[in-house]
Amino acid sequence: MAILTAAKLKDIILAMAKRIEQEKDFLTELDNAIGDGDHGINLARGFKAVEGKLAGVEAQDCGEILKTTGMQLVSTVGGASGPLYGTAFMKAGVALKGKGELEAADLLTGLEAAIGGIKMRGKATEGEKTMLDALCPAFNALKTGLDSGQDIKAALVEAVHAAEKGVEYTKTIIATKGRASYLGERSLGHQDPGATSSLYLLQVLQQEI
Repeated sequence: MAILTAAKLKDIILAMAKRIEQEKDFLTELDNAIGDGDHGINLARGFKAVEGKLAGVEAQDCGEILKTTGMQLVSTVGGASGPLYGTAFMKAGVALKGKGELEAADLLTGLEAAIGGIKMRGKATEGEKTMLDALCPAFNALKTGLDSGQDIKAALVEAVHAAEKGVEYTKTIIATKGRASYLGERSLGHQDPGATSSLYLLQVLQQEI
């Protein structure tokens, strides 16, 4: 059973753009502590460009919408987050190419492809104080929920809870990837900006479906 159409997916990405704009100052504040201090500003600029680009995209192919989003993020977001988020959306787009609507299983497929893209591009894995510490637990919770017979709404609630725990977990570990890794033990106690922005995107997805 379809859970969203291509037009609805486009609306969800536009809602994600608005959420990142709302949270950009907090994300930048987090990044000031352990990074370059530009995560929120850069990501908001990228999603603003996505808004403009999607306005001219026919909302018929979910894969095309995701790919367009990813390409725009890569070309307009500086720092590490542009290539990482851009690759995530592009890989999800390839996985869902040609689909006019998505089922719950497609959501899993897209998220798995996105995570795979981030791991490949960032040469990172879970437990290194990155966005994967929110996304991987969310994917696992979503899969567990759907496999056990939950509907997509209930499974997404569990996925967001898992991502929230993942963000909290990033406060307890030392960064070993990216700019924050230069701080060593001084990165302890700080939540990861990338995990936080990933949580926001997942929250929008959960609220909109």
